[in-house]
Amino acid sequence: MGKLEEKTKKREKKKNLQKFVLSTVKIAGLLSVGLLAPNVIKALDKVGLLPKPREKEYIASSASKLAKRGLIKFEKGYYELTPAGEKLLSLWELADYKINKPKKWDKKWRVIIFDIPQKKAAIRDQITSMFRRVGLLRLQDSVWVYPYDCEDLVTLLKTDLGVGKYILYMIVEELEGDRHLREDFDLI
Repeated sequence: MGKLEEKTKKREKKKNLQKFVLSTVKIAGLLSVGLLAPNVIKALDKVGLLPKPREKEYIASSASKLAKRGLIKFEKGYYELTPAGEKLLSLWELADYKINKPKKWDKKWRVIIFDIPQKKAAIRDQITSMFRRVGLLRLQDSVWVYPYDCEDLVTLLKTDLGVGKYILYMIVEELEGDRHLREDFDLI
């Protein structure tokens, strides 16, 4: 493996560890340092994120770096997620989001329409990118379609990106001229 590959792998491992620590703090709400070490180490070991000898050091170092970046705070023996940490974790969760496809299509289309103002163009681009990544197809500029339930994704976008009033989710039983969509989604 080349140096660039090793460097990239190392950076990804750090990001995964930080994401794991943030997720753990979020799930537990307030997480004591005593709780953090034994259980998280075992979980990280199972996932293969940590080298064996210096497990506690890696977690403490990661938590310290997250605290310096203002993503978590340490008060009275507990780590707590800050609003900035919650926002970053939400972005990471969105980036990893996958839609579960059922074995059989229920013959209903999920149509998502959004009209996000120009002043929130970055968020609009993020939503468009997310829709493409998870497999939605664009019908028109701000109209997207998908054959399976994706309401959870829309709800996440509405709450995490603060665009609830700009996005509309519909379940449509019939869509005119949907043959090309059925072909694109391999439903024929």
